[in-house]
Amino acid sequence: MEKKTAGDIMIPLDAYPHIPYWLTLRQAVAEFEKSEIVIRGKVSRSRFVLVFDEEYQLLGTVRRRDIMRGLEPDFLKDKPLRDRKLLFNKDVFSLYPFEKLVDGVRTQAENTVKDIMMPIAVTVNSTDHIIKAMYEMVDQNVSLIPVVSDDKVVGVLRSNDVFHELANLLL
Repeated sequence: MEKKTAGDIMIPLDAYPHIPYWLTLRQAVAEFEKSEIVIRGKVSRSRFVLVFDEEYQLLGTVRRRDIMRGLEPDFLKDKPLRDRKLLFNKDVFSLYPFEKLVDGVRTQAENTVKDIMMPIAVTVNSTDHIIKAMYEMVDQNVSLIPVVSDDKVVGVLRSNDVFHELANLLL
Protein backbone atom coordinates (compact mmCIF):
# COMPACT_ATOMS: atom_id res chain seq x y z
CA MET A 1 0.00 0.00 0.00
CA GLU A 2 1.20 3.49 -0.78
CA LYS A 3 1.90 6.02 1.94
CA LYS A 4 -1.24 8.07 2.48
CA THR A 5 -1.00 11.52 3.97
CA ALA A 6 -3.53 13.76 5.64
CA GLY A 7 -3.60 15.86 2.47
CA ASP A 8 -4.44 12.79 0.39
CA ILE A 9 -7.61 11.92 2.30
CA MET A 10 -8.72 15.22 3.83
CA ILE A 11 -11.93 16.99 2.92
CA PRO A 12 -10.86 20.30 1.40
CA LEU A 13 -11.88 23.38 3.38
CA ASP A 14 -14.07 24.70 0.56
CA ALA A 15 -16.08 21.45 0.69
CA TYR A 16 -16.53 21.45 4.47
CA PRO A 17 -19.00 23.67 6.37
CA HIS A 18 -17.44 26.60 8.19
CA ILE A 19 -18.88 29.72 9.75
CA PRO A 20 -17.79 32.95 11.44
CA TYR A 21 -17.84 33.09 15.24
CA TRP A 22 -20.51 35.79 15.36
CA LEU A 23 -23.29 33.69 13.83
CA THR A 24 -26.17 32.89 16.14
CA LEU A 25 -27.05 29.34 17.15
CA ARG A 26 -30.14 29.71 14.95
CA GLN A 27 -27.92 30.50 11.95
CA ALA A 28 -25.58 27.62 12.82
CA VAL A 29 -28.56 25.25 12.87
CA ALA A 30 -29.44 26.47 9.37
CA GLU A 31 -25.86 25.78 8.22
CA PHE A 32 -26.02 22.24 9.61
CA GLU A 33 -29.36 21.62 7.95
CA LYS A 34 -28.13 22.60 4.51
CA SER A 35 -24.62 21.15 4.65
CA GLU A 36 -23.84 17.96 2.79
CA ILE A 37 -20.45 16.45 2.08
CA VAL A 38 -19.80 13.99 -0.73
CA ILE A 39 -17.13 11.44 0.19
CA ARG A 40 -16.27 8.50 -2.07
CA GLY A 41 -19.55 9.06 -3.91
CA LYS A 42 -21.67 9.03 -0.73
CA VAL A 43 -23.52 12.00 0.70
CA SER A 44 -22.78 12.60 4.35
CA ARG A 45 -24.10 15.09 6.91
CA SER A 46 -21.56 17.07 8.84
CA ARG A 47 -21.33 16.53 12.60
CA PHE A 48 -19.13 19.61 13.01
CA VAL A 49 -18.71 23.05 11.58
CA LEU A 50 -15.44 24.93 11.76
CA VAL A 51 -15.50 28.39 13.35
CA PHE A 52 -13.27 31.18 12.01
CA ASP A 53 -12.55 34.78 12.93
CA GLU A 54 -12.52 37.86 10.66
CA GLU A 55 -8.99 37.08 9.46
CA TYR A 56 -9.92 33.49 8.61
CA GLN A 57 -8.01 32.09 11.56
CA LEU A 58 -9.50 28.89 12.92
CA LEU A 59 -10.93 29.39 16.41
CA GLY A 60 -12.74 26.13 17.10
CA THR A 61 -15.49 23.73 16.17
CA VAL A 62 -19.16 23.41 16.96
CA ARG A 63 -20.96 20.07 17.03
CA ARG A 64 -24.70 19.53 16.82
CA ARG A 65 -24.54 18.39 20.43
CA ASP A 66 -22.90 21.71 21.44
CA ILE A 67 -25.76 23.60 19.82
CA MET A 68 -28.36 21.47 21.58
CA ARG A 69 -26.59 22.10 24.88
CA GLY A 70 -26.47 25.83 24.08
CA LEU A 71 -30.20 25.91 23.41
CA GLU A 72 -31.14 24.83 26.93
CA PRO A 73 -33.38 27.52 28.44
CA ASP A 74 -31.76 29.65 31.14
CA PHE A 75 -34.43 28.83 33.70
CA LEU A 76 -33.35 25.16 33.62
CA LYS A 77 -29.60 25.79 33.80
CA ASP A 78 -29.59 26.70 37.48
CA LYS A 79 -30.64 23.17 38.40
CA PRO A 80 -28.14 20.29 38.65
CA LEU A 81 -27.99 18.15 35.49
CA ARG A 82 -29.42 15.13 37.34
CA ASP A 83 -32.47 17.18 38.35
CA ARG A 84 -32.91 18.56 34.83
CA LYS A 85 -32.97 15.04 33.42
CA LEU A 86 -35.52 13.96 36.03
CA LEU A 87 -37.84 16.74 34.89
CA PHE A 88 -38.34 14.90 31.63
CA ASN A 89 -39.23 11.66 33.41
CA LYS A 90 -42.31 13.47 34.66
CA ASP A 91 -44.86 15.45 32.78
CA VAL A 92 -42.48 18.35 32.28
CA PHE A 93 -45.28 20.36 30.70
CA SER A 94 -47.14 20.39 34.01
CA LEU A 95 -44.08 22.10 35.52
CA TYR A 96 -43.21 24.28 32.53
CA PRO A 97 -45.73 25.06 29.82
CA PHE A 98 -44.62 23.97 26.35
CA GLU A 99 -44.62 27.59 25.19
CA LYS A 100 -42.23 28.56 28.00
CA LEU A 101 -39.82 25.79 26.99
CA VAL A 102 -39.99 26.76 23.32
CA ASP A 103 -39.57 30.46 24.13
CA GLY A 104 -36.54 29.57 26.26
CA VAL A 105 -34.97 27.62 23.38
CA ARG A 106 -35.71 30.45 20.92
CA THR A 107 -34.14 32.99 23.26
CA GLN A 108 -30.98 30.90 23.58
CA ALA A 109 -30.86 30.52 19.78
CA GLU A 110 -29.85 34.18 19.54
CA ASN A 111 -26.56 33.53 21.39
CA THR A 112 -23.46 33.26 19.23
CA VAL A 113 -21.50 30.15 18.35
CA LYS A 114 -18.49 31.73 20.04
CA ASP A 115 -20.28 31.09 23.36
CA ILE A 116 -20.43 27.33 22.79
CA MET A 117 -17.58 26.43 20.43
CA MET A 118 -14.85 24.02 21.43
CA PRO A 119 -11.25 25.17 20.94
CA ILE A 120 -9.05 23.23 18.53
CA ALA A 121 -7.11 20.57 20.45
CA VAL A 122 -4.78 19.48 17.67
CA THR A 123 -3.99 19.89 13.98
CA VAL A 124 -1.98 17.82 11.54
CA ASN A 125 0.09 18.92 8.60
CA SER A 126 -1.06 17.98 5.12
CA THR A 127 2.15 15.96 4.69
CA ASP A 128 1.66 13.93 7.89
CA HIS A 129 0.96 10.22 7.50
CA ILE A 130 -2.56 9.05 8.38
CA ILE A 131 -1.13 6.96 11.21
CA LYS A 132 -0.05 10.21 12.90
CA ALA A 133 -3.61 11.47 12.47
CA MET A 134 -4.87 8.23 14.03
CA TYR A 135 -2.59 8.73 17.06
CA GLU A 136 -3.67 12.35 17.47
CA MET A 137 -7.37 11.44 17.28
CA VAL A 138 -6.96 8.77 19.91
CA ASP A 139 -4.67 10.84 22.15
CA GLN A 140 -6.87 13.95 22.04
CA ASN A 141 -10.17 12.03 21.96
CA VAL A 142 -11.40 13.90 18.89
CA SER A 143 -13.10 12.74 15.73
CA LEU A 144 -12.22 15.74 13.55
CA ILE A 145 -8.79 17.25 13.00
CA PRO A 146 -8.04 20.34 10.93
CA VAL A 147 -5.32 19.88 8.30
CA VAL A 148 -2.86 22.74 7.85
CA SER A 149 -0.36 23.69 5.21
CA ASP A 150 1.85 26.78 5.49
CA ASP A 151 0.03 27.67 8.74
CA LYS A 152 -3.36 27.82 6.99
CA VAL A 153 -6.26 25.43 7.36
CA VAL A 154 -6.69 23.60 4.07
CA GLY A 155 -9.09 20.84 5.09
CA VAL A 156 -10.24 18.41 7.74
CA LEU A 157 -9.84 14.75 8.57
CA ARG A 158 -12.78 12.85 10.02
CA SER A 159 -12.25 9.73 12.10
CA ASN A 160 -14.41 7.63 9.78
CA ASP A 161 -12.22 8.60 6.80
CA VAL A 162 -9.02 7.79 8.70
CA PHE A 163 -10.59 4.52 9.84
CA HIS A 164 -11.52 3.69 6.23
CA GLU A 165 -7.91 4.16 5.16
CA LEU A 166 -6.69 2.05 8.08
CA ALA A 167 -9.14 -0.67 7.01
CA ASN A 168 -7.60 -0.55 3.52
CA LEU A 169 -4.20 -0.96 5.10
CA LEU A 170 -5.25 -3.94 7.20
CA LEU A 171 -7.72 -5.83 5.04
